[in-house]
This record gives sequence, structure tokens and C-alpha cells, in this order.
Amino acid sequence: MSTPVLKKAPVHENSRILGIGAYRPDVIVTNDDVCQWIDSSDEWIRQRTGIITRHRAAADVSVIDMAEGAARDALQQAGIEASQLGAVIVSTVTHPYATPSAAAALTDRLGATPAPAFDISAACAGYCYGVAQADALVRSGAADYVLVVGAEKLSDVIDNHERTISFLLGDGAGAVVVGPSDTPGIGPSVWGSDGSKWNAIGMTHSLDEVRKLGESARHSDETDDPAILSATQDVWPTLRQDGQTVFRWAVWEMAKVAQQALDAAGIEASDLAAFVPHQANMRIIDEMVKKLKLPESVVVARDIAQAGNTSAASIPLATHRLLQENPGLSGGLALQIGFGAGLVFGAQVIVLP
Repeated sequence: MSTPVLKKAPVHENSRILGIGAYRPDVIVTNDDVCQWIDSSDEWIRQRTGIITRHRAAADVSVIDMAEGAARDALQQAGIEASQLGAVIVSTVTHPYATPSAAAALTDRLGATPAPAFDISAACAGYCYGVAQADALVRSGAADYVLVVGAEKLSDVIDNHERTISFLLGDGAGAVVVGPSDTPGIGPSVWGSDGSKWNAIGMTHSLDEVRKLGESARHSDETDDPAILSATQDVWPTLRQDGQTVFRWAVWEMAKVAQQALDAAGIEASDLAAFVPHQANMRIIDEMVKKLKLPESVVVARDIAQAGNTSAASIPLATHRLLQENPGLSGGLALQIGFGAGLVFGAQVIVLP
């Protein structure tokens, strides 16, 4: 007896980004504000990072709240109802629950049930990872429309007195809707990881250390003992990085990845309308522009000056601002590249919505 042939899902030959949205928290933190906690200055921070301000979310604003704001904005621009979504992807490393996912809660809020929903933990490359997966889902026929959100509340996982990364970080969310297209709108993704530098960016402590300290406190007669309370604060996980290692890796290796994305898309740097790198550090952005030999006609996203480093939200937020300030770029080609903790990276050329 012959094996029956399975029915193939209807596919879309191409995909593209149909709409983009953003959520920027209301609280703006200046460099002078940051210098209350670290021995630095507004001048030093500007010179070393290019950052002037960063947005921080209020205590009662969650990752899901910000993701919802950006998602509704993107859906409206795309002209798509939430009920039409075939998948919801949220890239974040700051959702406070290991499970359930932020994406599942967001899907319910938007009215996109029963769309499949999942989170991506790929730090500052998370958005590009999400776009790569959305492109594949649409072209394979697994979904007609996919929502990709990068959302981070990094203010929840920083120690304001820590000097390697805390002053760089901001909060926010950016989102796009990916759907079918008559022509290619998302080029081949170039993505990967280098786990040999796993500790270059990460948390100061593991949740296991917090758990063990909590167990010790529960067995103590003095649960409000100042020493125990101090120890709990000392092991609470916050972000830190080896700045020099990350800087060298980003400047030397990520320019190569960006070039590979151009080659995979079959275009030259001169064909680009815009370059949207992860907003990690203005000096890294400037070095990548030089190494890629981008012509002056290419508009470079520099959202970091106002928003700081927002990890997975960085690229969609920067793209959103770029299009607001330069609406004529719509329909042009943009090279986007994300890179961060893991160390992980992802890049692709897209047609701007």
C-alpha cells in the first residue's frame, strides 16, 4: 500500500514589512540624572557613547504594556486586524516570567487568539531573529501575517551604580507586521552566534543563587536581619558587560556580517537608502559606517542619542524614528543588523515600510 501524499500548505513567494510601530516611555533620563549614581559627566557619556537621554518606563508599565502599544501602532499602519495574525513573536530578555511567554499575553490583549505565540531570547539581535522567522513563516505558508515585537524594560535589570552598562540602557518597544508581497521585501538573513564569548555580556548572578539565599533566609530566625537583606540585594541579577571585548567584536566582526547580508541580498552599499544598526554605541555605529564604506547618500539611524540602548527594541525604534524624520525613505532598501549578549548576531536587507 502506497503512503498517501500530504497536502502542502499554500505558500507566498515573498514577504515584506507592511507596517511599523513604536512605544517610548514618558520618563526621560538625562546624563546628568545618571551621574547621580556613577562618577561620570554628561560630556564623558556623550563622547564615549553618543547618548544624551534615554527613556525609562514607570514602575507600573510592563514589557507587555509597551509591546501592546507598539503592536497596535504597527497593525494600524499595516491595515491589518489582530484577528488576521498567524503568529505573534516577542523578542525580549526582560519579561519577568520565565513562563508563560510575553507573546501569549500580548496575543490575548490584541485579540489575536488563537495565533501561535512565543518569545525569543536573543538580546540585541532578537528583533532581527524575529524578522528572519516571520519571513520564513510567511513564505512557507505557515502564516499570512506575523507580528514581530522587540520590547525591553532594561531599567528592571540594572544597578544604577554599575559603570559598564547601566548608563547606556533605556526602555521601549518597537513592532512590525510581516506579510506577503509580490516582490522580495526581506532579503536572506545572515545570523549566528559565538558562544565562546558567552560571558562578555550577561547577568551578575543566576536565579539559582537568589533561590539559595532565599532558602537560607527562610531557615533563619532573623528574616529581617540587615545582613541577609544586604546579601539579597548583592546577589540580585543585574546586567554587566566587558565593554572592550564587546566593542572590538562589534566593530571588527559585525561589519563583516553586515557585508555578508548585502552580498546575500545581491546589492551594493550604494543601493541602500538607509542603514539601521543596533543602537549600542555611537562610536560602534560610526566605525561600521566606515568599514562598510557607506556613501553619504545612505541615511544612518542614530536613535541612540535620544533613546539609549534598548536591546531587542533598538532596531524597530530606530527605524520608526528614521521614517518619521525622513518619510521619503519609505520603499527604499535598508540594511539592519543586531548583535549582543550570547554573543549573537543577525542581519538582513529589507524594503522600508
